[in-house]
Amino acid sequence: MEFMARELPAHGGAFIQMEDEIASLGAVIGASLAGAKAFTATSGPGFSLMQEHIGFAAMAEVPCVIVDVMRGGPSTGLPTKTSQGDVMQAKYGSHGDYPSVVLAPNSVPECFTLTVKAFNLAEKYRLPVIILSDEVIGHMYEKVVLPEKGSVEVTDRLKPTVPPEWYHHYEHTTTGIAPMASFGDGYRYHVTGLTHDQSGFPTSRPEEVLALMQKFKNKEIRNARDFAMTEEYMMDDANLAIFAYGSVSRSARKAVRILRERGMKVGMVRPQIIWPFPKVAVEKMLDQARYILVPEMNVGHLRKEVERLSTHGRESIKGLNVLDSRLITADQIVERFEEDV
Repeated sequence: MEFMARELPAHGGAFIQMEDEIASLGAVIGASLAGAKAFTATSGPGFSLMQEHIGFAAMAEVPCVIVDVMRGGPSTGLPTKTSQGDVMQAKYGSHGDYPSVVLAPNSVPECFTLTVKAFNLAEKYRLPVIILSDEVIGHMYEKVVLPEKGSVEVTDRLKPTVPPEWYHHYEHTTTGIAPMASFGDGYRYHVTGLTHDQSGFPTSRPEEVLALMQKFKNKEIRNARDFAMTEEYMMDDANLAIFAYGSVSRSARKAVRILRERGMKVGMVRPQIIWPFPKVAVEKMLDQARYILVPEMNVGHLRKEVERLSTHGRESIKGLNVLDSRLITADQIVERFEEDV
């Protein structure tokens, strides 16, 4: 926050401190509707407060980015300790069915690169994108080499090319993404959290509601390649695997090296995006590995997703779940492998 307060105005941006998290995301939505690229950041309790506005941004198809640095919970919990307890909230926190895009960095450099990616996805698909970090990464110091100015891929929202009188803010298109005019551009449109027609006005007609909900779902289905962000480590010849994300994946990477030295053919699959869930990469891992460990600092949020995709039963998929807000270590992962395999 202190960095952004200093740097954004120096580069033509604006920084506003709101009175609470609800107002914060409300200001982000308003800024985005006016044409700005806007984001806010919080931790678990503030993320809970933002859920209503996340649902509004999804329904109104407003691009925005929300950073959630997970900490121990529920409620006030352990404010200075780490956790991965917001994984399901990031997907299902607001009510109703809406597209959820959630990125999971595991380093300080990735906090930079995935923030750029988050903005590009938000602008391209007109939806809120969440960056799900955790306390360990939030307090970590690492070297970041910034790219040359102008070398970063930047995606801007699609702007209308038709006269204002022809414009529909939620037009049905072949791609499912309608051009988006900004307030002040001379285009008239309506924004609401209600189900709406192509002009943005509320509707309860079943065929219009169905078309709207299908459009939300198609943003994920039709653009699966954009949402397939995973990293493999030593998986070429692996018959054992670790599925880990966020700061825990750093411990898992070290554990892979230790287990390899002890003669086990272990590899790791790390999702950089957890919603939409990386189905293809996980199915490939399930076909390849006879044993899979999913270490998480929660009760097993993503392990259950891995189990859901398994056609061989759940016996080969195990969880290592730490709930005391301490980071899972490489030694704990190694010990679990030596017990089970």
